[in-house]
Amino acid sequence: MNIADYKGGVWVFAEQRDGELQKVSLELLGKGREMADKLNTELVAVLLGYNTDDIAKELLAYGADKVIAADDKLLSHFSTDAYAKVICELSNERKPEIIFIGATYIGRDLGPRIAARLTTGLTADCTALDIDPENNNLLATRPAFGGNLMATIVCADHRPQMATVRPGVFSKLDKDSSKENTSKIEKVTVNLTEDDIRTKVQEVVKLAKDAEDISEAEVIVAGGRGVGSKENFEKLQELADAFGGTVAASRAAIEKDWIDKSVQVGQTGKTVRPKLYIACGISGAIQHLAGMQDSDYIVAINRDENAPIMQVADLAIVGDLNKVVPELISQVKAVAK
Repeated sequence: MNIADYKGGVWVFAEQRDGELQKVSLELLGKGREMADKLNTELVAVLLGYNTDDIAKELLAYGADKVIAADDKLLSHFSTDAYAKVICELSNERKPEIIFIGATYIGRDLGPRIAARLTTGLTADCTALDIDPENNNLLATRPAFGGNLMATIVCADHRPQMATVRPGVFSKLDKDSSKENTSKIEKVTVNLTEDDIRTKVQEVVKLAKDAEDISEAEVIVAGGRGVGSKENFEKLQELADAFGGTVAASRAAIEKDWIDKSVQVGQTGKTVRPKLYIACGISGAIQHLAGMQDSDYIVAINRDENAPIMQVADLAIVGDLNKVVPELISQVKAVAK
């Protein structure tokens, strides 16, 4: 492998489901823009699907220099076989330096398959990305050893360099509709037949859920083991409602079945970046901090003044949350009037 041949830019896999672009793709474009600028190369969004013209224009508005659009009926529904075949063929032909993929259910399936076929490395679940100024290698940082330390991984001898990134880790750029230039959209013909796809989608059944996507919330009230019971989460819900926010939880509360796993924050849950994060009865293990430490403003309520969460909080309140939370609710409602 001649690494010098890989000058095809920074690629972002633009994940869409049923014609709806996934938020993590826009977040990756935001970070990808930074990486491409450091490498003095172009940022390319790779879009697979069927009838995706509107999505392609949206990708340009959010920072992509160019969109490679593979539009085919066989790509209507995600298939590991089909998507991997198309992306690998494009990669072998155009030789990108870097490929970023969202660490969603689809991305965690697709990323390793592509890396294996391209005989390159893949750093999974990254929380930070940078470029080494000395050699232009990608520096991909992720939690290691159960989240007890952060490891920066380099794929120095193989290309493309690949990483998956969890939703909510990075911020998307502001939309600039003036960049929706269709001349920057390259439609490619795919070399794909039904025989290439070993699994067939017979029917799509969606499971409706009432739970909010906490990664989109601007205010989050999160509870941990110190909340004490499932019933006490109702107090947190009342506080969240007063702020117009949503409730989340640490792994400890999830394991006690006090609240649904869909609202778990942390290394094994979701990464969030709200404007306000109120941690109630959460000790602040590194696994939890990895999922919320980039919040704009952190308030921690805990009886233990030496709890790790208190060290990262902008405002640390030492006390019984059963007394502090009702007082907070009262104060917020008074201001709202």
